[in-house]
Parts: sequence; C-alpha cells; structure tokens
Amino acid sequence: MKILIENIAELLIIRQLRLATAESCTGGLVSSMLTEVAGSSVWFECGFVTYSNSAKQSMLQVKEQTLQQYGAVSEQVVEEMASGAIRQSAAHISLSISGIAGPGGGTAEKPVGTVCLGWAREGAYVIAETQYYDGNREQVRLAATKRALQRLLELLQT
Repeated sequence: MKILIENIAELLIIRQLRLATAESCTGGLVSSMLTEVAGSSVWFECGFVTYSNSAKQSMLQVKEQTLQQYGAVSEQVVEEMASGAIRQSAAHISLSISGIAGPGGGTAEKPVGTVCLGWAREGAYVIAETQYYDGNREQVRLAATKRALQRLLELLQT
C-alpha cells in the first residue's frame, strides 16, 4: 500500500490539494497509513474519527434525519461525512468510510462486511459506493482502507 499512498501524495502535491479523512469503522486506519509517509504534513490536513452518530453530527455536520432514515452505514451518510470533512477543515478533497466490520452488528439488510465509502472534492463532486467484504474485522477494515485509497487515486488521476 506504500506505493499507492506515495502516488496519492505525489498527485496531491502537484495539484496543491490537501486531504481530510472521515472514518468510522476503520477507526483512523486510513489516516495512520497516510501519515506513515514522511512529509505527509504537506498534503494531509486532518482526520476525523467519528465512531458514534453523535460525533458524526457534531464534528462533520451529518444530519440526524439522514442517520435516522438511512442508518450510519449508508451512502447518504458517507456523502455527508465527506462533505463535512471539507467544510470543517482546510482540505480540498476528502474520503469517508462507515461500515460494519464485525464480528457482530450486522443485519440481513446490512451484513457484517458492508462498508460504504465516500469521496468529495470542493466544488466538484460528492460520490459514494457500497462494498461487501468477507473476512474478520481486521480484513474488512484493511480491504475498506485499500479501496478508499485506490478510488482516491483514480479520482486524482482524472
């Protein structure tokens, strides 16, 4: 994943963009991996770990109505998380993650391994997707982290 992060860093520097993360089920794993790269302070603005719904609301301005209507693990919530991370920081681009890493907490509609990911760029887009991962808690969190970073790189390359 180091090469993936180095490629992201290079594009953020070239485009003079700062990145923020908004994480729930990954608990700061994305931010931790990003900041393992020396010099990341040039392009990494901040990371929000908003595990609870109240933290999502207070730190990222996720609407209570959105949480009630769709649930914390939903594309609508990660879109609001990604947008909120930009509004609440000096970042230009963001990624967000909310999911059910397990081993408990899943439902028939949203089983363990369901992860919603979002990306936002100031004045350009807010997008989201849902992925389903097999494996234990660590495997789900790592897979979600990798997907979030891969899609971020794709978006930076366009």
